Amino acid sequence: QVQLVESGGGLVQTGGSLRLSCAASGRSFSSHTMAWFRQAPGKEREFVAAIRWSGGTTYYANSVKDRFTISRDSANNAKNTAYLQMNNLKPEDTAVYYCAAGAPAPGRTWYRYEYNYWGQGTQVTVSS
Repeated sequence: QVQLVESGGGLVQTGGSLRLSCAASGRSFSSHTMAWFRQAPGKEREFVAAIRWSGGTTYYANSVKDRFTISRDSANNAKNTAYLQMNNLKPEDTAVYYCAAGAPAPGRTWYRYEYNYWGQGTQVTVSS
């Protein structure tokens, strides 16, 4: 059974940092892309960042570029854990953050429906 389990959310002040983790299990993800999405109240779920497990190519939404960093354990490490380091957080970053895994088609890394495995989400709240 495939499971994605997020952790690391919480409450932080503007300008602070948080590190989210996503532990994946139940199958090999070596050919997959791991991604983070977020959903604020009353808004659509939106793409944040993604990383190809093999090779480590990264992708970012413009709104988080230069503030967030996505990474993953070494391809030789069986932990299958992806991370999202979030720095210089802003109130508009407040949302439930979801980890996802899938094999998106070229040019569609940002598209939520390309991902077939999802975690339960972790709340991130940034106070002003």
